[in-house]
Amino acid sequence: MITFLEVTLQQNYFSFCNNIYQPEKGVSMGSPISNMVEEIFLQDLEKTHLKQILDKQNITFYTRYVDDILLIYNTKHITPEIIHSYINKIHPNLQFTPTLEHNNSVSFLDLLIIRHPTQIEIDIFRKPTTTDTTINYTSNHPTEHKMAAYHHMINRMTALPLSAEKRIAEWQNIRTIANNNKFPIHYITKLRTQIQRKTQINTTDNNNNKWATYTYHSPKVRMITNLFKQTDIKIAFKSTSTLQQLNKPKFQDTTQEQDKSGIYKMTCKTCNKAYIGQTSRI
Repeated sequence: MITFLEVTLQQNYFSFCNNIYQPEKGVSMGSPISNMVEEIFLQDLEKTHLKQILDKQNITFYTRYVDDILLIYNTKHITPEIIHSYINKIHPNLQFTPTLEHNNSVSFLDLLIIRHPTQIEIDIFRKPTTTDTTINYTSNHPTEHKMAAYHHMINRMTALPLSAEKRIAEWQNIRTIANNNKFPIHYITKLRTQIQRKTQINTTDNNNNKWATYTYHSPKVRMITNLFKQTDIKIAFKSTSTLQQLNKPKFQDTTQEQDKSGIYKMTCKTCNKAYIGQTSRI
């Protein structure tokens, strides 16, 4: 099993513009096993290196989501510079960039954690580089795709324990983003009402549902998909133009026919008997 895992992790090469590259470090990008191996690696580091700091109670709170870490430390016993210096020496390929508390607040994922004398308050955090660009309402995409970003933002606003003032401010931000992307405001208001009603009703997912995928060329495709409304089949759409397709390098395949990998057939001109085989070439 260990040998199999090593062989799998070493296959971290990739092709770009008809050239093959292999990174000097790290696991395969996009490999199904990469996330699991990375999580095992980080948990081992936490157990062998960070546990001693936690046991000394210099750090009073520690939590991690993938590679984002939130720490609460005791300023009487340790400083952020000592913590930063220590964790950056754990592994030569791991370098952490700290985000320190500023004006009694610190960001973690998409949250802004605000410290008050007697309580903790949270708000929605957006990076300064955020463009607030979503799929434009006038674009030729399924409505489900265009509304997905607003479904997420409204659901987050509804689920988080925001104060009334911050919830109003977030709702105004969502309306502004929708307006900048040409969305009718009544669409967004209707979506908010639907989400609020759904959270008030206990609904259970039907595990018997099956999914079918259709390519979205135009709204006319719904003449077919609407036929499934009264069934257990759910419809998912895929677009014809994606970022992956647009960014895919265009080059002409110059590989000779006899050098291509795959299944081939060779027929003898004398006896007319054929040989079928399979080959693979990089």
